[in-house]
Amino acid sequence: MSDLSKIPVTVITGFLGAGKTTLIRHLMQNPQGKRLAILVNEFGTVGVDGDILKSCADANCPVENVVELANGCICCTVADEFIPTIEALLALPVRPDHILIETSGLALPKPLLKAFDWPAIRSLITVDGVITLADAEAVAAGRFAGDVLSQAALQATHDTPLGEVFEDQIACADIVLLSKADLAGDAGVAAARAVIEAEVAEKGRGRLPILAMTEGVIDPRVILGLHAAAEDDLGARPSHHDGEDGHEHDDFNSIVVTMGEVSDPVALTAAIQGLAREMNILRVKGYVAVTGKPLRMLVQAVGERVRVQYDRPWGAQARASHLVVIAEQADIDEAAIRAVLEA
Repeated sequence: MSDLSKIPVTVITGFLGAGKTTLIRHLMQNPQGKRLAILVNEFGTVGVDGDILKSCADANCPVENVVELANGCICCTVADEFIPTIEALLALPVRPDHILIETSGLALPKPLLKAFDWPAIRSLITVDGVITLADAEAVAAGRFAGDVLSQAALQATHDTPLGEVFEDQIACADIVLLSKADLAGDAGVAAARAVIEAEVAEKGRGRLPILAMTEGVIDPRVILGLHAAAEDDLGARPSHHDGEDGHEHDDFNSIVVTMGEVSDPVALTAAIQGLAREMNILRVKGYVAVTGKPLRMLVQAVGERVRVQYDRPWGAQARASHLVVIAEQADIDEAAIRAVLEA
């Protein structure tokens, strides 16, 4: 089977809260005549991002084309989950023209690229490109998510779990998108670009396109159709874990806090900000039932930056609040986190 007959796959990676789901929503709304399929990998058992994308399904990407793999890393469950999922997408009555994979924000992308060499799928699909999102405002401020670092420290975090994730995601990219450019401003975008360029140069990747983006809006023609065949180019994409038989995810952990209805969403927002500030929580996301509100409240928090919106009616879904909390393993104190959120 020639490369031209392989279905292209775009891997969309980037740190927690960088805007991967927002970008995919934009691509779904602007598919350039392509029938899309989407595979979402969540870090945690509550599928927030997959649920958001399923709500955007249409004729070009029907709901059955949006598949979610929760609570794990697809590159660590290749035989059991990744390959069967890809085979199921390729067996749909109408085959997709292009597949988008959204990795979890803590994923190392290179092990996933290696999975494309598995005999069961290597003749069927190819990695069209790896698109890495970096939060321009956060990077310019010397921040990954909840952790605030000096610019010097940001360049010297090679031996930390956060630093390794950030650097591996950049090192694997074909294009880097600086998201949230509106929040960063021109000076912030320039500062973030300088950080990324320095990281790319250090890894010997040559010159990579680095583009600013707001609210996930970018011309799909810029990031789709790259024909990178990244699975054949692994040597040019260095990783901190090259030479290892596998890679561990013990550095990070997540818990799900389930609560009843919340009467004061403002107080909940303050509590989430307090978790980031006092317990080094990286990410909080999920749905909240607010007393007296017919719509569920979507919560998306990265560090102390918390965004909420009422997204849709609960319908037949039980009115209950579910929040996924993600942090480094050492910072997960489940009892303390639950006490703060349930107070």
